[in-house]
Amino acid sequence: MNGDEIRLDQTENQYLEALESCRRIFLDKTRDYGTAWRVLRPISIADQIFIKARRIRNIQELVSSRIPETPQDELRGIVNYGIIARIQETLNPGDPLDLDPEKAAALYDQAAASIRCLMEDKNHDYGAAWKEMSQQSFIDLILMKLIRIRQILSNGGKTIASEGISSNFGDIVNYALFALIRLRETGPRPQSISR
Repeated sequence: MNGDEIRLDQTENQYLEALESCRRIFLDKTRDYGTAWRVLRPISIADQIFIKARRIRNIQELVSSRIPETPQDELRGIVNYGIIARIQETLNPGDPLDLDPEKAAALYDQAAASIRCLMEDKNHDYGAAWKEMSQQSFIDLILMKLIRIRQILSNGGKTIASEGISSNFGDIVNYALFALIRLRETGPRPQSISR
């Protein structure tokens, strides 16, 4: 096994560990609230992710918080909302709002698997470049993807030369998972920015 294969294998293990922490929260909340998220439209999901990403950015810039949720908690929420967005696109508007927990878990796993394939393809082409990115960059990229989603939605979901909404939600999930991995490696303090 060469160095690139070892790094990719390590990335996969870290990725699956971070994803599993998100999945546990999704399943616990499904038991508590059912599948109330089924009423959310793509713009509402984008707005929920936006709120969480902006909060993390504020913490990074202010280095303080009055709410006990950590950036890790918010990143897990971003992952779960991104996966919910991918689930929603596989369901029809007339499908039941209430899904049993097993069905919700199966849909989560299916959406997460397709997003993981995207990560593997991009990691193959780009290597583990994300390992050298700052926490600030992950959040900025998530916010940029959300602005793109809003623009695509305002265009009636049509694009000319760019990825659609689904790909952007997939990228958001992967950026949030990478940020979780990096936080585990480097700790929760924001990295200083040289000026």
